[in-house]
Amino acid sequence: MAIDYLNLSRADDLQGIGKAGYRFLEIMPGVFAWATLLFGFVLSWFWPLGIAIFIIAFDLYWLCRVLYLAAHQIASYRRLQKHIAIKWRAKLENDFNGRWHDIYHLVVLPFAEENGEVVQGTLESLLKTDCPKDRMIVLLAAEDIPAARRVAQEAQTAYRGKFFALWLSVHPKGVAGELRGKGANVNWAINAVRDKFLLGLNVGAENIIVSFFDIDTKPYPQYFSCLSWHYLKSPKPLRTSYQPIPVYNNNIWEAPLVSRIIATSSTFWEMMQQERPEQLVTFSSHSMPLAALLEVGYPRNVVSDDSRIFWRAYFYYGGDYKAVPLYYPVSMDAVLAESSWRTMINQYKQQRRWAWGVENLPYVFFNLFLNSSAKKILLREKIFHVFTMIEGFWSWATAALLTFGLGWLPLLLGGRNFNATLLSYNLPRLTSIIMTMAMVGMLISAIVSMLLLPPRPKNYSRWKHASMFLQWLFLPATLIIFGALPALESQTRMIINKPLGFWITEKGRKK
Repeated sequence: MAIDYLNLSRADDLQGIGKAGYRFLEIMPGVFAWATLLFGFVLSWFWPLGIAIFIIAFDLYWLCRVLYLAAHQIASYRRLQKHIAIKWRAKLENDFNGRWHDIYHLVVLPFAEENGEVVQGTLESLLKTDCPKDRMIVLLAAEDIPAARRVAQEAQTAYRGKFFALWLSVHPKGVAGELRGKGANVNWAINAVRDKFLLGLNVGAENIIVSFFDIDTKPYPQYFSCLSWHYLKSPKPLRTSYQPIPVYNNNIWEAPLVSRIIATSSTFWEMMQQERPEQLVTFSSHSMPLAALLEVGYPRNVVSDDSRIFWRAYFYYGGDYKAVPLYYPVSMDAVLAESSWRTMINQYKQQRRWAWGVENLPYVFFNLFLNSSAKKILLREKIFHVFTMIEGFWSWATAALLTFGLGWLPLLLGGRNFNATLLSYNLPRLTSIIMTMAMVGMLISAIVSMLLLPPRPKNYSRWKHASMFLQWLFLPATLIIFGALPALESQTRMIINKPLGFWITEKGRKK
Protein backbone atom coordinates (compact mmCIF):
# COMPACT_ATOMS: atom_id res chain seq x y z
CA MET A 1 0.00 0.00 0.00
CA ALA A 2 1.34 3.44 -0.99
CA ILE A 3 2.35 5.72 1.89
CA ASP A 4 0.45 8.99 2.23
CA TYR A 5 3.49 11.14 2.98
CA LEU A 6 1.56 14.41 3.07
CA ASN A 7 -0.57 13.25 6.01
CA LEU A 8 2.22 11.80 8.16
CA SER A 9 2.12 13.07 11.72
CA ARG A 10 4.33 10.64 13.69
CA ALA A 11 6.24 7.37 13.41
CA ASP A 12 3.18 5.33 14.39
CA ASP A 13 1.64 6.21 11.01
CA LEU A 14 4.22 3.92 9.37
CA GLN A 15 5.33 0.31 9.62
CA GLY A 16 8.60 -1.60 9.41
CA ILE A 17 11.76 0.19 8.33
CA GLY A 18 9.81 3.35 7.53
CA LYS A 19 8.58 3.56 11.11
CA ALA A 20 12.10 2.97 12.45
CA GLY A 21 13.53 5.68 10.18
CA TYR A 22 10.87 8.21 11.13
CA ARG A 23 11.36 7.38 14.80
CA PHE A 24 15.11 7.93 14.46
CA LEU A 25 14.46 11.39 13.00
CA GLU A 26 12.03 12.17 15.81
CA ILE A 27 14.62 11.51 18.51
CA MET A 28 17.61 12.98 16.64
CA PRO A 29 17.11 16.68 17.56
CA GLY A 30 16.79 15.91 21.27
CA VAL A 31 19.78 13.57 21.22
CA PHE A 32 21.89 16.27 19.52
CA ALA A 33 20.85 18.86 22.07
CA TRP A 34 21.39 16.72 25.16
CA ALA A 35 24.66 15.32 23.80
CA THR A 36 25.96 18.86 23.27
CA LEU A 37 25.15 19.87 26.84
CA LEU A 38 26.35 16.59 28.36
CA PHE A 39 29.66 16.57 26.49
CA GLY A 40 30.17 20.21 27.42
CA PHE A 41 29.82 19.30 31.08
CA VAL A 42 31.88 16.09 30.97
CA LEU A 43 34.67 17.47 28.80
CA SER A 44 34.97 20.54 31.03
CA TRP A 45 36.19 18.01 33.59
CA PHE A 46 38.34 15.72 31.43
CA TRP A 47 39.45 18.05 28.63
CA PRO A 48 39.01 21.66 29.84
CA LEU A 49 41.50 23.02 27.29
CA GLY A 50 39.44 21.70 24.36
CA ILE A 51 36.16 22.98 25.82
CA ALA A 52 37.71 26.39 26.51
CA ILE A 53 38.72 26.67 22.86
CA PHE A 54 35.23 25.50 21.82
CA ILE A 55 33.63 28.14 24.07
CA ILE A 56 35.68 30.94 22.53
CA ALA A 57 34.92 29.68 19.01
CA PHE A 58 31.21 29.35 19.78
CA ASP A 59 31.07 32.84 21.30
CA LEU A 60 32.72 34.25 18.17
CA TYR A 61 30.20 32.37 16.05
CA TRP A 62 27.39 33.74 18.21
CA LEU A 63 28.77 37.28 17.86
CA CYS A 64 28.82 36.98 14.06
CA ARG A 65 25.29 35.55 14.11
CA VAL A 66 24.02 38.38 16.33
CA LEU A 67 25.55 41.04 14.07
CA TYR A 68 24.20 39.28 10.97
CA LEU A 69 20.68 39.08 12.39
CA ALA A 70 20.85 42.65 13.72
CA ALA A 71 21.60 43.89 10.20
CA HIS A 72 18.55 41.97 8.93
CA GLN A 73 16.47 43.39 11.76
CA ILE A 74 17.34 46.98 10.84
CA ALA A 75 16.70 46.33 7.14
CA SER A 76 13.37 44.66 7.89
CA TYR A 77 12.27 47.50 10.17
CA ARG A 78 12.99 50.04 7.43
CA ARG A 79 10.96 48.00 4.94
CA LEU A 80 8.16 47.65 7.48
CA GLN A 81 7.93 51.41 7.95
CA LYS A 82 8.02 51.93 4.21
CA HIS A 83 5.20 49.45 3.64
CA ILE A 84 3.07 50.96 6.40
CA ALA A 85 3.41 54.37 4.72
CA ILE A 86 2.42 53.14 1.25
CA LYS A 87 -1.15 53.89 0.16
CA TRP A 88 -1.89 50.34 -0.92
CA ARG A 89 -5.45 51.00 -2.08
CA ALA A 90 -4.27 53.71 -4.45
CA LYS A 91 -1.38 51.50 -5.55
CA LEU A 92 -3.85 48.75 -6.42
CA GLU A 93 -5.81 51.14 -8.60
CA ASN A 94 -2.71 52.49 -10.32
CA ASP A 95 -1.03 49.14 -10.94
CA PHE A 96 -3.99 46.88 -11.67
CA ASN A 97 -6.88 49.19 -12.64
CA GLY A 98 -10.09 47.34 -11.80
CA ARG A 99 -8.61 43.83 -11.58
CA TRP A 100 -8.33 44.01 -7.82
CA HIS A 101 -12.12 44.33 -7.50
CA ASP A 102 -12.35 40.64 -8.43
CA ILE A 103 -10.45 39.63 -5.29
CA TYR A 104 -12.39 38.36 -2.26
CA HIS A 105 -10.90 37.84 1.20
CA LEU A 106 -11.99 34.90 3.35
CA VAL A 107 -10.88 35.44 6.96
CA VAL A 108 -10.89 32.28 9.10
CA LEU A 109 -11.11 32.89 12.86
CA PRO A 110 -10.82 29.66 14.90
CA PHE A 111 -11.60 29.95 18.61
CA ALA A 112 -12.67 27.93 21.62
CA GLU A 113 -12.68 29.45 25.10
CA GLU A 114 -12.05 33.10 24.23
CA ASN A 115 -14.65 35.56 25.46
CA GLY A 116 -16.88 37.81 23.39
CA GLU A 117 -14.67 40.85 23.97
CA VAL A 118 -11.75 39.23 22.12
CA VAL A 119 -13.92 38.11 19.19
CA GLN A 120 -15.64 41.47 18.97
CA GLY A 121 -12.29 43.30 18.99
CA THR A 122 -11.08 41.28 16.02
CA LEU A 123 -14.29 41.79 14.05
CA GLU A 124 -14.15 45.53 14.72
CA SER A 125 -10.57 45.63 13.46
CA LEU A 126 -11.69 43.92 10.23
CA LEU A 127 -14.34 46.59 9.76
CA LYS A 128 -11.69 49.29 10.15
CA THR A 129 -9.55 47.98 7.30
CA ASP A 130 -9.77 49.63 3.89
CA CYS A 131 -10.87 46.39 2.22
CA PRO A 132 -14.38 46.76 0.72
CA LYS A 133 -16.65 44.84 3.06
CA ASP A 134 -18.66 43.52 0.11
CA ARG A 135 -15.46 41.63 -0.76
CA MET A 136 -14.81 40.24 2.73
CA ILE A 137 -16.11 36.94 4.08
CA VAL A 138 -15.65 36.09 7.76
CA LEU A 139 -15.70 32.47 8.92
CA LEU A 140 -16.09 32.00 12.68
CA ALA A 141 -14.76 28.52 13.39
CA ALA A 142 -15.99 27.64 16.88
CA GLU A 143 -15.24 24.54 18.90
CA ASP A 144 -18.27 22.57 20.04
CA ILE A 145 -18.49 23.94 23.56
CA PRO A 146 -21.41 26.01 24.92
CA ALA A 147 -19.37 29.18 25.53
CA ALA A 148 -17.94 29.21 21.99
CA ARG A 149 -21.36 28.57 20.45
CA ARG A 150 -22.86 31.43 22.42
CA VAL A 151 -20.08 33.87 21.48
CA ALA A 152 -20.33 32.89 17.80
CA GLN A 153 -24.10 33.31 17.70
CA GLU A 154 -23.87 36.70 19.44
CA ALA A 155 -21.29 37.81 16.90
CA GLN A 156 -23.44 36.63 14.02
CA THR A 157 -26.34 38.68 15.34
CA ALA A 158 -24.29 41.80 16.08
CA TYR A 159 -22.39 41.83 12.75
CA ARG A 160 -25.04 40.56 10.37
CA GLY A 161 -24.95 42.54 7.12
CA LYS A 162 -21.62 44.24 7.85
CA PHE A 163 -19.60 41.86 5.63
CA PHE A 164 -20.30 40.16 2.33
CA ALA A 165 -20.93 37.07 4.44
CA LEU A 166 -20.46 35.98 8.03
CA TRP A 167 -20.40 32.21 8.27
CA LEU A 168 -20.32 29.96 11.32
CA SER A 169 -18.77 26.53 11.64
CA VAL A 170 -18.92 24.36 14.76
CA HIS A 171 -16.18 21.76 15.08
CA PRO A 172 -17.59 18.59 16.71
CA LYS A 173 -15.72 16.48 19.21
CA GLY A 174 -14.34 13.03 18.55
CA VAL A 175 -13.74 13.19 14.79
CA ALA A 176 -11.63 10.20 13.71
CA GLY A 177 -8.09 10.93 12.52
CA GLU A 178 -7.85 14.34 14.17
CA LEU A 179 -5.59 15.83 16.79
CA ARG A 180 -8.03 18.13 18.51
CA GLY A 181 -6.88 21.73 18.21
CA LYS A 182 -6.66 24.68 15.87
CA GLY A 183 -5.64 22.69 12.79
CA ALA A 184 -8.49 20.22 13.11
CA ASN A 185 -10.94 23.09 13.68
CA VAL A 186 -9.77 24.98 10.59
CA ASN A 187 -9.82 21.84 8.46
CA TRP A 188 -13.39 21.08 9.52
CA ALA A 189 -14.48 24.68 8.93
CA ILE A 190 -13.03 24.86 5.41
CA ASN A 191 -14.62 21.56 4.44
CA ALA A 192 -17.94 22.61 5.93
CA VAL A 193 -18.17 25.94 4.10
CA ARG A 194 -16.86 24.39 0.88
CA ASP A 195 -19.81 22.01 0.80
CA LYS A 196 -22.37 24.49 2.15
CA PHE A 197 -21.40 27.91 0.79
CA LEU A 198 -18.35 28.09 -1.49
CA LEU A 199 -19.78 25.99 -4.31
CA GLY A 200 -22.73 28.36 -4.61
CA LEU A 201 -20.76 31.58 -4.15
CA ASN A 202 -20.25 32.07 -7.88
CA VAL A 203 -16.70 33.31 -7.32
CA GLY A 204 -13.71 31.40 -8.68
CA ALA A 205 -11.43 29.92 -6.03
CA GLU A 206 -8.49 31.62 -7.76
CA ASN A 207 -10.05 34.98 -6.81
CA ILE A 208 -10.38 34.21 -3.10
CA ILE A 209 -7.47 34.69 -0.67
CA VAL A 210 -7.79 32.92 2.67
CA SER A 211 -6.30 34.55 5.78
CA PHE A 212 -5.89 32.29 8.80
CA PHE A 213 -5.96 34.54 11.87
CA ASP A 214 -5.68 33.65 15.51
CA ILE A 215 -8.79 34.99 17.19
CA ASP A 216 -6.85 37.87 18.80
CA THR A 217 -5.34 39.01 15.48
CA LYS A 218 -6.09 42.59 14.47
CA PRO A 219 -4.82 43.47 10.99
CA TYR A 220 -3.43 46.94 10.41
CA PRO A 221 -5.76 49.12 8.28
CA GLN A 222 -4.22 48.41 4.87
CA TYR A 223 -3.41 44.73 5.36
CA PHE A 224 -5.85 43.35 2.79
CA SER A 225 -4.93 45.95 0.18
CA CYS A 226 -1.26 45.14 0.71
CA LEU A 227 -2.09 41.42 0.47
CA SER A 228 -4.14 41.92 -2.73
CA TRP A 229 -1.30 43.86 -4.35
CA HIS A 230 1.25 41.14 -3.59
CA TYR A 231 -1.19 38.48 -4.80
CA LEU A 232 -1.76 40.21 -8.13
CA LYS A 233 1.92 41.08 -8.48
CA SER A 234 3.14 37.54 -7.84
CA PRO A 235 4.30 35.62 -10.93
CA LYS A 236 2.69 32.50 -9.39
CA PRO A 237 -0.07 33.74 -7.06
CA LEU A 238 -1.63 30.28 -6.71
CA ARG A 239 1.69 28.82 -5.58
CA THR A 240 2.41 31.34 -2.86
CA SER A 241 1.64 31.96 0.81
CA TYR A 242 1.79 35.49 2.17
CA GLN A 243 3.34 36.19 5.57
CA PRO A 244 2.78 39.41 7.57
CA ILE A 245 4.86 40.44 10.57
CA PRO A 246 3.14 39.66 13.90
CA VAL A 247 3.48 42.42 16.47
CA TYR A 248 2.02 41.89 19.93
CA ASN A 249 0.67 45.37 20.53
CA ASN A 250 -2.93 44.59 21.51
CA ASN A 251 -2.03 44.48 25.20
CA ILE A 252 1.71 45.15 25.25
CA TRP A 253 1.43 47.93 27.86
CA GLU A 254 -0.54 45.67 30.19
CA ALA A 255 1.67 42.59 29.80
CA PRO A 256 4.40 41.85 32.36
CA LEU A 257 8.10 42.05 31.58
CA VAL A 258 8.63 38.41 30.57
CA SER A 259 5.69 38.41 28.16
CA ARG A 260 6.86 41.65 26.57
CA ILE A 261 10.38 40.34 25.97
CA ILE A 262 9.18 37.04 24.49
CA ALA A 263 6.50 38.69 22.36
CA THR A 264 8.84 41.33 20.99
CA SER A 265 11.58 38.75 20.38
CA SER A 266 9.10 36.72 18.34
CA THR A 267 8.32 39.80 16.28
CA PHE A 268 12.02 40.40 15.70
CA TRP A 269 12.60 36.81 14.61
CA GLU A 270 9.83 37.08 12.02
CA MET A 271 11.24 40.42 10.85
CA MET A 272 14.62 38.77 10.33
CA GLN A 273 13.02 35.85 8.51
CA GLN A 274 11.32 38.24 6.11
CA GLU A 275 14.81 39.31 5.06
CA ARG A 276 15.66 35.66 4.39
CA PRO A 277 12.78 34.51 2.14
CA GLU A 278 14.59 31.28 1.27
CA GLN A 279 13.98 30.24 4.90
CA LEU A 280 10.55 31.81 5.32
CA VAL A 281 7.79 29.45 6.43
CA THR A 282 4.28 30.49 7.42
CA PHE A 283 3.83 31.28 11.11
CA SER A 284 0.79 32.11 13.21
CA SER A 285 -1.42 34.43 11.12
CA HIS A 286 -0.86 34.12 7.35
CA SER A 287 -2.67 34.00 4.01
CA MET A 288 -2.83 31.70 0.97
CA PRO A 289 -4.99 31.23 -2.14
CA LEU A 290 -8.20 29.26 -1.67
CA ALA A 291 -7.51 27.29 -4.86
CA ALA A 292 -4.30 25.90 -3.35
CA LEU A 293 -5.92 25.27 0.03
CA LEU A 294 -8.74 23.20 -1.50
CA GLU A 295 -6.19 21.10 -3.41
CA VAL A 296 -3.72 20.63 -0.57
CA GLY A 297 -6.08 20.42 2.42
CA TYR A 298 -5.41 21.95 5.84
CA PRO A 299 -3.51 19.69 8.30
CA ARG A 300 -5.75 18.24 10.99
CA ASN A 301 -3.44 15.90 12.90
CA VAL A 302 -0.54 18.07 14.11
CA VAL A 303 0.05 20.83 16.67
CA SER A 304 2.20 23.04 14.41
CA ASP A 305 -0.46 23.48 11.73
CA ASP A 306 0.57 27.04 10.76
CA SER A 307 3.94 25.85 9.46
CA ARG A 308 2.76 22.39 8.36
CA ILE A 309 0.32 23.90 5.86
CA PHE A 310 3.28 25.52 4.08
CA TRP A 311 5.20 22.24 3.93
CA ARG A 312 2.12 20.36 2.71
CA ALA A 313 1.75 22.81 -0.17
CA TYR A 314 5.48 22.78 -0.85
CA PHE A 315 5.53 19.01 -1.27
CA TYR A 316 2.14 18.75 -2.96
CA TYR A 317 3.43 21.00 -5.74
CA GLY A 318 6.84 19.35 -5.90
CA GLY A 319 8.73 22.32 -4.43
CA ASP A 320 6.91 24.84 -6.62
CA TYR A 321 5.55 26.79 -3.67
CA LYS A 322 6.97 29.58 -1.51
CA ALA A 323 6.15 32.06 1.23
CA VAL A 324 6.41 35.75 0.34
CA PRO A 325 7.14 38.39 3.01
CA LEU A 326 4.62 41.23 3.17
CA TYR A 327 6.63 43.48 5.53
CA TYR A 328 3.25 44.56 6.88
CA PRO A 329 2.03 43.99 10.44
CA VAL A 330 -0.88 42.35 12.15
CA SER A 331 -1.32 42.96 15.87
CA MET A 332 -1.84 40.16 18.39
CA ASP A 333 -1.96 39.58 22.17
CA ALA A 334 1.09 39.09 24.35
CA VAL A 335 0.57 36.38 26.96
CA LEU A 336 -1.36 37.81 29.91
CA ALA A 337 -3.22 36.00 32.68
CA GLU A 338 -4.89 36.93 35.95
CA SER A 339 -1.62 36.75 37.90
CA SER A 340 2.08 37.14 37.15
CA TRP A 341 2.77 33.53 38.12
CA ARG A 342 0.05 32.19 35.84
CA THR A 343 1.30 34.45 33.06
CA MET A 344 4.78 32.94 33.33
CA ILE A 345 3.35 29.41 33.29
CA ASN A 346 1.27 30.22 30.23
CA GLN A 347 4.25 31.85 28.55
CA TYR A 348 6.30 28.71 29.08
CA LYS A 349 3.51 26.55 27.68
CA GLN A 350 3.17 28.78 24.62
CA GLN A 351 6.91 28.58 23.93
CA ARG A 352 6.80 24.81 24.40
CA ARG A 353 4.00 24.58 21.85
CA TRP A 354 5.96 26.67 19.36
CA ALA A 355 9.06 24.55 20.00
CA TRP A 356 6.96 21.48 19.19
CA GLY A 357 7.43 22.59 15.60
CA VAL A 358 10.34 20.14 15.78
CA GLU A 359 7.73 17.56 14.75
CA ASN A 360 8.12 18.99 11.24
CA LEU A 361 11.74 17.83 10.94
CA PRO A 362 11.07 14.10 10.26
CA TYR A 363 8.05 15.09 8.15
CA VAL A 364 10.15 17.36 5.95
CA PHE A 365 13.00 14.85 5.70
CA PHE A 366 10.70 11.98 4.65
CA ASN A 367 8.88 14.08 2.07
CA LEU A 368 12.09 15.56 0.65
CA PHE A 369 13.76 12.23 0.06
CA LEU A 370 10.97 9.66 -0.21
CA ASN A 371 7.91 11.42 -1.60
CA SER A 372 7.84 11.08 -5.39
CA SER A 373 6.44 14.62 -5.71
CA ALA A 374 9.78 15.99 -4.47
CA LYS A 375 11.84 14.55 -7.34
CA LYS A 376 12.00 17.94 -9.05
CA ILE A 377 13.51 19.63 -5.97
CA LEU A 378 17.26 20.14 -6.39
CA LEU A 379 19.51 18.19 -4.02
CA ARG A 380 21.17 21.37 -2.72
CA GLU A 381 17.75 22.77 -1.85
CA LYS A 382 16.88 19.58 0.03
CA ILE A 383 20.14 19.69 1.97
CA PHE A 384 19.58 23.39 2.72
CA HIS A 385 16.13 22.77 4.23
CA VAL A 386 17.31 19.83 6.35
CA PHE A 387 20.40 21.65 7.62
CA THR A 388 18.43 24.83 8.37
CA MET A 389 15.87 22.92 10.44
CA ILE A 390 18.44 20.85 12.36
CA GLU A 391 20.60 23.88 13.13
CA GLY A 392 17.58 25.97 14.07
CA PHE A 393 16.14 23.54 16.60
CA TRP A 394 19.60 22.68 17.97
CA SER A 395 20.35 26.38 18.52
CA TRP A 396 16.94 26.95 20.09
CA ALA A 397 17.60 24.28 22.72
CA THR A 398 21.30 24.87 23.39
CA ALA A 399 22.61 28.29 22.31
CA ALA A 400 21.48 30.28 25.35
CA LEU A 401 22.79 27.62 27.74
CA LEU A 402 26.11 27.40 25.92
CA THR A 403 26.49 31.16 25.76
CA PHE A 404 25.54 32.09 29.30
CA GLY A 405 26.20 28.90 31.24
CA LEU A 406 28.97 26.79 29.78
CA GLY A 407 31.69 29.46 29.91
CA TRP A 408 32.41 28.96 33.61
CA LEU A 409 32.46 25.15 33.64
CA PRO A 410 36.14 24.67 32.66
CA LEU A 411 37.14 27.00 35.49
CA LEU A 412 34.98 25.15 38.00
CA LEU A 413 35.72 21.59 36.84
CA GLY A 414 39.04 21.84 35.03
CA GLY A 415 41.25 21.34 38.07
CA ARG A 416 44.52 22.92 39.15
CA ASN A 417 46.47 22.18 35.99
CA PHE A 418 44.01 23.98 33.76
CA ASN A 419 43.45 26.85 36.20
CA ALA A 420 47.21 27.49 36.16
CA THR A 421 47.23 28.09 32.38
CA LEU A 422 47.15 31.42 30.59
CA LEU A 423 43.99 30.36 28.75
CA SER A 424 42.25 29.78 32.07
CA TYR A 425 43.16 33.31 33.13
CA ASN A 426 41.98 34.87 29.86
CA LEU A 427 38.87 32.74 29.24
CA PRO A 428 36.43 34.83 31.32
CA ARG A 429 37.93 38.05 29.94
CA LEU A 430 37.67 36.92 26.34
CA THR A 431 34.11 35.68 26.72
CA SER A 432 33.18 38.88 28.55
CA ILE A 433 34.57 41.02 25.72
CA ILE A 434 32.79 38.96 23.06
CA MET A 435 29.49 39.03 24.92
CA THR A 436 29.82 42.78 25.49
CA MET A 437 30.28 43.25 21.75
CA ALA A 438 27.25 41.02 21.14
CA MET A 439 25.16 43.37 23.27
CA VAL A 440 24.94 45.63 20.23
CA GLY A 441 22.25 43.22 19.04
CA MET A 442 20.36 43.65 22.30
CA LEU A 443 20.69 47.44 22.05
CA ILE A 444 19.30 47.40 18.51
CA SER A 445 16.43 45.22 19.69
CA ALA A 446 15.69 47.65 22.54
CA ILE A 447 15.64 50.64 20.18
CA VAL A 448 13.47 48.95 17.55
CA SER A 449 11.09 47.69 20.24
CA MET A 450 10.55 51.27 21.40
CA LEU A 451 9.87 52.38 17.82
CA LEU A 452 7.25 49.64 17.38
CA LEU A 453 5.37 50.49 20.58
CA PRO A 454 1.86 51.92 20.27
CA PRO A 455 1.25 55.24 22.10
CA ARG A 456 1.55 54.97 25.88
CA PRO A 457 -1.88 54.94 27.58
CA LYS A 458 -2.52 57.90 29.85
CA ASN A 459 -2.85 55.69 32.94
CA TYR A 460 0.83 54.65 32.67
CA SER A 461 3.67 56.90 33.82
CA ARG A 462 6.82 57.73 31.89
CA TRP A 463 8.66 55.22 34.06
CA LYS A 464 6.65 52.51 32.31
CA HIS A 465 8.09 53.78 29.04
CA ALA A 466 11.61 53.57 30.46
CA SER A 467 10.99 50.05 31.74
CA MET A 468 10.13 48.98 28.20
CA PHE A 469 13.73 49.82 27.28
CA LEU A 470 15.42 48.49 30.41
CA GLN A 471 13.56 45.17 30.19
CA TRP A 472 16.12 43.94 27.66
CA LEU A 473 18.66 43.56 30.47
CA PHE A 474 16.70 40.43 31.43
CA LEU A 475 17.03 38.92 27.96
CA PRO A 476 19.74 36.32 28.87
CA ALA A 477 17.66 34.79 31.67
CA THR A 478 14.54 34.92 29.50
CA LEU A 479 16.28 33.12 26.64
CA ILE A 480 17.21 30.27 28.99
CA ILE A 481 13.99 29.89 30.98
CA PHE A 482 11.49 30.60 28.20
CA GLY A 483 13.59 29.61 25.21
CA ALA A 484 16.07 26.80 25.78
CA LEU A 485 14.13 24.94 28.49
CA PRO A 486 10.78 24.61 26.66
CA ALA A 487 12.68 23.63 23.49
CA LEU A 488 14.56 20.96 25.45
CA GLU A 489 11.31 19.69 26.92
CA SER A 490 9.67 19.43 23.49
CA GLN A 491 12.64 17.58 22.04
CA THR A 492 12.81 15.31 25.07
CA ARG A 493 9.14 14.49 24.62
CA MET A 494 10.00 13.41 21.08
CA ILE A 495 12.70 11.11 22.46
CA ILE A 496 10.40 9.39 24.97
CA ASN A 497 7.47 9.37 22.54
CA LYS A 498 5.22 11.54 24.68
CA PRO A 499 3.57 13.84 22.11
CA LEU A 500 2.48 17.32 23.02
CA GLY A 501 -1.22 18.06 22.57
CA PHE A 502 -2.56 21.39 21.41
CA TRP A 503 -2.72 24.02 24.15
CA ILE A 504 -4.77 27.22 23.78
CA THR A 505 -3.04 30.34 25.01
CA GLU A 506 -5.23 32.23 27.44
CA LYS A 507 -6.32 35.59 26.04
CA GLY A 508 -6.28 37.87 29.06
CA ARG A 509 -7.24 41.53 29.01
CA LYS A 510 -7.04 43.95 31.92
CA LYS A 511 -10.11 46.04 32.50
